[in-house]
Amino acid sequence: MLAKRIIPCLDTIGKNVVKGKSFQDLQIVGDAKEFAHKYEEEGADELVLLDITASLENRDTFTDVVTEVAEELFVPLTVGGGIKDIEDVRRLLKAGADKVSINTSAVLNPALMHQIAKEFGSQCLVVAIDVKRRAKKSWEVYIKGGKEPTDIDLKDWLIEVEKRGAGEILLTSIDADGHQAGYDLELLEFTLSVSNLPLIASGGAGSLEDLYNALYVGADAVLAASIFHFGTYSISEVKDYLKSRGIWVR
Repeated sequence: MLAKRIIPCLDTIGKNVVKGKSFQDLQIVGDAKEFAHKYEEEGADELVLLDITASLENRDTFTDVVTEVAEELFVPLTVGGGIKDIEDVRRLLKAGADKVSINTSAVLNPALMHQIAKEFGSQCLVVAIDVKRRAKKSWEVYIKGGKEPTDIDLKDWLIEVEKRGAGEILLTSIDADGHQAGYDLELLEFTLSVSNLPLIASGGAGSLEDLYNALYVGADAVLAASIFHFGTYSISEVKDYLKSRGIWVR
């Protein structure tokens, strides 16, 4: 069994890290490079950097921000936002990303998943899935930073992305995002029952117990932003707590 991972998330607009609730009301909370180094020093296992308005604005990811964040970073860095083709992937890997995360482009051009997996390996491809609840055990996939519904059912999409070569899933509950009231555990359990891929849980972390619960039900990693950005907990505090509850972390 692999150790569970703690992954801070940097949602960025330019060089600024932003945070909101349910993908709305974004406010600037700090500088991407400064946060990245702080989290690495605290013991983050990986970092995720998402240029969250790139797809909505139909532009490329800010490569200079990726380069700046990655140049002195030693933990793996996953970068997403605005990736449209294989050349974008190549450019971001050259800039210092270890993995890429795609969401909108995976839905609009599913063949891109297979292309990335074939050229760079499945371990390089994280498919981000943003969902809103429809009913009990039913969720709809959203794209373009959570702004556009797709009418795609989560279960169908999980099967599709695994078939097309995804190496990992980054699953965000838009309903829970930023509210710090806990991850949607039903969503996580449902996803794990459908997909065999490693799962990063995202959206809703507010307490140490929230992180524990997501890992306990089977997530391979927990992604969090607010609790780290606003200094509620340090990563070392999180790891100490999880170890005390019997969760294996690095």
